Amino acid sequence: MKRVLALALFAATPAVAANMPSPNWPAPADRGDAFLRSSALRLHNQARQHFGVSPVAWSDVLAAEAMGHAQYMARTGYYGHDQTPGRRKKMGENLWRGTRGVYSYDVMVQVMVDEARLFREGAFPNNSVTGDWHAVAHYTQIVWPTTTEVGCALASSPTTDYFVCRYAPTGNKDGVLLASGRDPPAPIPASQQLAQSGN
Repeated sequence: MKRVLALALFAATPAVAANMPSPNWPAPADRGDAFLRSSALRLHNQARQHFGVSPVAWSDVLAAEAMGHAQYMARTGYYGHDQTPGRRKKMGENLWRGTRGVYSYDVMVQVMVDEARLFREGAFPNNSVTGDWHAVAHYTQIVWPTTTEVGCALASSPTTDYFVCRYAPTGNKDGVLLASGRDPPAPIPASQQLAQSGN
């Protein structure tokens, strides 16, 4: 009986650990610029490889831009996309927030990558099996075929971590066909877009 109980506990341990917010839980998650960079690049490029598009490179310029917005959110408590005029044309943006110090960088990025389960091929923004493009918008930016660079940053308020990734060239452009293995995407005719949207 003892052997069976010990075996059951051993078998359950990896599943429990996989659901923890960080490997250090309940101690604070590991932090640092080099660790953030390696974690973010690894997960972005794994998702892109799985999708069949070229890897992205790290951009210190984009990371600095991301830090500016992360610090703004941490300072003000505002959680939302950067509304600076012209920003959207120059760089895409993904956001995440959670309890300060609890979540690993891997969790922050993986939550966005996990939106792949709701993704369907088609003309953006008709890429979600739910019909709501917001359900896959982080993922589509991560795997956007013409995006070549990413930079991410984390800033914290006393209670909350704010994580921002910036992308160039920007993705999530309306009317562009997004399909696994298509590098780069191509605009599709408006008549085909209407057919996909059901109108």
